[in-house]
Amino acid sequence: VQLQASGGGWVQAGGSLRLSCAASGLTFSRYATGWFRQSPGKEREFVAAISWNLVKTAFADSVKGRFTISRDNAMRTVSLQMNSLKPEDTAVYYCAAEQNSGTRLRMASSYYDYWGQGTLVTVSS
Repeated sequence: VQLQASGGGWVQAGGSLRLSCAASGLTFSRYATGWFRQSPGKEREFVAAISWNLVKTAFADSVKGRFTISRDNAMRTVSLQMNSLKPEDTAVYYCAAEQNSGTRLRMASSYYDYWGQGTLVTVSS
């Protein structure tokens, strides 16, 4: 199983970035997918998740209204559109997959079975 995240980079505050994650080696449509992030000295935190059937989404309070999550089961990809970025959004962003055929989304990282390698997002003030 491989989750390959991409799209990170440097952006000024107020700008936008779009992260993508390509999955291989798993039956993608049986997995909920999420994004987490980790800043230096902080624990990994939940950002957003989407159910296998695209019916349900969940967001951390800190990103609601600014970030959207989407997925394409045919292409086996999940994306995170990040708008109105703030310096506090600076982190390494990880995509993750949880075997979950329901629509209850998990915010705890311990539920997720597979993780990507991370992509760095830097937001300057």
